[in-house]
Amino acid sequence: MMLSTTKLNGQPSIRRCVRAMAGLVLLLPLVADSSVLQVAAAEEPIRTRGADIVVQEINRLIRETWKDNEVEPSPVADDAEWIRRVYLDIVGHIPAVEDVEKFLADKDKAKRAQLIDRLLDDPGYTRNWTTIWTNLCIGQQTPRRVSRTGMQKFFREAFGKNRPWNEIVSDLVTAEGHYEENGAANFLLAQMQDQDDGIQMTAKTTRLFMGMQVQCTQCHDHPFNDWKQDQFWQFNSFFRQTAKVDHRRFDQKTGQMVDDFSEIVERDFSGPVYFEKRSGLMKVAYPSYFGVDINPDSTTDRRRELAKLMTVGDRPMIALAYINRLWAHFFGYGFTNPIDDIGSHIPVTHPELFDRLADEFVKSGYNCKQAIRWIANSEAYNLTSRTTKKNAQDNPAIGEAALFTHVYVKPMTAEQLYDSLIVATNAHKSGRSGWEQAEVQRHAWLQSFVQTFGTDEGDEATSFDGTIPQALMMMNGPLVQDAVSVKPGSYLHQLLTGKGTDNHKIQRLYLSALSRMPNKAEIAAAQRFLNSNQDPLTVYQDLFWALLNSNEFIINH
Repeated sequence: MMLSTTKLNGQPSIRRCVRAMAGLVLLLPLVADSSVLQVAAAEEPIRTRGADIVVQEINRLIRETWKDNEVEPSPVADDAEWIRRVYLDIVGHIPAVEDVEKFLADKDKAKRAQLIDRLLDDPGYTRNWTTIWTNLCIGQQTPRRVSRTGMQKFFREAFGKNRPWNEIVSDLVTAEGHYEENGAANFLLAQMQDQDDGIQMTAKTTRLFMGMQVQCTQCHDHPFNDWKQDQFWQFNSFFRQTAKVDHRRFDQKTGQMVDDFSEIVERDFSGPVYFEKRSGLMKVAYPSYFGVDINPDSTTDRRRELAKLMTVGDRPMIALAYINRLWAHFFGYGFTNPIDDIGSHIPVTHPELFDRLADEFVKSGYNCKQAIRWIANSEAYNLTSRTTKKNAQDNPAIGEAALFTHVYVKPMTAEQLYDSLIVATNAHKSGRSGWEQAEVQRHAWLQSFVQTFGTDEGDEATSFDGTIPQALMMMNGPLVQDAVSVKPGSYLHQLLTGKGTDNHKIQRLYLSALSRMPNKAEIAAAQRFLNSNQDPLTVYQDLFWALLNSNEFIINH
């Protein structure tokens, strides 16, 4: 656990004493059964969408893997564990106290399926997936002459309208024009930081939307799969008609020319691409998609032809890539490892299920929300994250194949952590009335946060992994300090100035931070500190600080 010597209100901190109250607690043993998940023997069963044939197939095929590998699933997660997880995965932040209380009190057997539907219709769904795909397409740090606002507007409309995934990908691959008037253009602009003849566009498009890592084959044949050097340049030739134009304007205030905007335009290009083999031999490549050749003359819109070819067939690569990434988002691991390297050289943990989900995704019209419903309503997703003796070997973190006998824990992303702190504490709540205004405030804080949490490349796997700078930011950063303040408008101020016993207030702090009630030992420990000679205000601040800095808060489980 993290330590701190910070003082509050001039008094010595007792945070080391309350650290133990913030640890993970054992969840009640539970049992699973088909489309009806038994929460406990004395409780009513929970109904998922077991009548959905796709959910039934997910359950059947996952169970076959359990049987074949002689493992048993963990118990079903209790309501408190599950609601926190599904909120983080679908809307990108933990649930508010009121939502937790309402869900825990709800006796409807189908409440989990109903909540999934409500979250998919919540504005938070659009915001979360806009954030995820903006980061994937342009990175957490906005590249020069790229508009994050434009990219966000494109995805906000796409996910808000639940546009088909194949149309979204097509718009990104074929985008032209002003980087804010057509926000999709920012995907290609982000790959054009250097004049590399479309090499980065080729590598990023195939990796992100087709699940293929082909970047090394620009120089030689792939050492592990069937991808050849000439195939890389055949794909690359689809992007050779693409150019970036940077516009500048005169600034009246400074009397200088400054950057104005960038746009994607089409340029005249026909014929082959020339590339060099390791032997020094020069060769040519024409636009070709897995053996399907297109007319290479200047009258052909190559990127538009590529977008069409990417959706050809019963199980196109964009469907496989999306399903693999989506499954990994909810479970922590995909059907392949890594998730963006699909091919005969990479083993697939559940090949029949992988293919079936991709097929159904295509049949659904590339319906992104429907794919989430299937996964979130599955038996495997409703399990606890805690392992048992009968599935302890199911540990993909050490290189084992993922069997999904339990939900694998995963650290929050920087954005999830920020938004969850806001939900839990009301920190910086004032002034968050509109999307743009909230995004400016959010992104301003995330800039320093991502620099600490992220990587030089702005990878999508930006999360809290316990490094010293991250720990210091969580313990002593301005957002957390605001979170445990008693300023008017803060959650702590509302709680301490409101009615209720100490036990009630302690329970509300746990519900706010961890989405669960404290156990008897945690209540007793907090009461002991409140009954000591410490200032009660300091005790509440330290308790809240400990909960927000606990592994249980930072981890999505």
